Amino acid sequence: MRTEWGTLALIIGCYGLWLIAGLLWTTPLWILGLFALPILAAFHTSLQHETIHGHPTRWPRVNEALVSLPLAVVFPYQRYRDLHLNHHRDEHLTDPFEDPESYFWCESDVRQMNDFQRHIFALNNTFVGRLIIGPTLTMIGFARTEIWRLRQNQPGVRLAWGLHALGMIVLASIILTLFQMPLWVYFIFVVYPALSLTAMRAYAEHQAAENVGARSAVVEAHPALALLYLNNNLHIVHHASPRTPWYDLPKLYTERRQQYLTANENTLFLGYSDIAKRFAFAVKQPVEHPFAGRDRQQP
Repeated sequence: MRTEWGTLALIIGCYGLWLIAGLLWTTPLWILGLFALPILAAFHTSLQHETIHGHPTRWPRVNEALVSLPLAVVFPYQRYRDLHLNHHRDEHLTDPFEDPESYFWCESDVRQMNDFQRHIFALNNTFVGRLIIGPTLTMIGFARTEIWRLRQNQPGVRLAWGLHALGMIVLASIILTLFQMPLWVYFIFVVYPALSLTAMRAYAEHQAAENVGARSAVVEAHPALALLYLNNNLHIVHHASPRTPWYDLPKLYTERRQQYLTANENTLFLGYSDIAKRFAFAVKQPVEHPFAGRDRQQP
């Protein structure tokens, strides 16, 4: 595998633009910087996703180091890596126990919810709800399971959080001293919108279906959003070929479009505006997983 210089340039460019945007905070152009920062933080998560799948170099440690500064704050890189690779066991996609990126709950958990909780999770399964409350629910759920894993001393979890803490110290130092920006401003106006942008991509990526192929969707997105997500909007293509670099996914999709759409039972969206029109305030799928019938407690 050769070094992918284009992807490496995107990583350097992302950090460079992030620094420039942050430095605008103390200038009359602060609003421009505050507009760019969450986009760049979301783009950074796309770059992290690319490194998880073995890009842009053949050396995993180098790839990790390239994207280790946690611009979106919330997820330690090594935890994101381990959980995401687990997510790529396609036979378990959307399963509330086996898929760490599932938004579904099992029957026994839904039975134990009160009406308010059911309404909140149903709202989270609408497009607007996912953008507004999705990041909050994700952070709460992630913190809950990670605390459990830390208490269980699961392999690699403490190391991942320790490395993340070092990255957070560096990040906070840059924000406070170089940008001269309060940390609460960065969290509310950068981190949360960045997580919402990521949630927009993830909202329609998967659905519960008995056919494994039908669990992964395709969004034929605007080129700007496709770049933001590094073509991960072509999600069934990515799941079928997870080692394929981001810049080869559109060609692969074009060559085999009908094959992919047949495999996923034509789960196709014509852009994110199409998703918004169809599911802005409509529940895309139920809170309870329709096929996972097991009853056992999640951590």
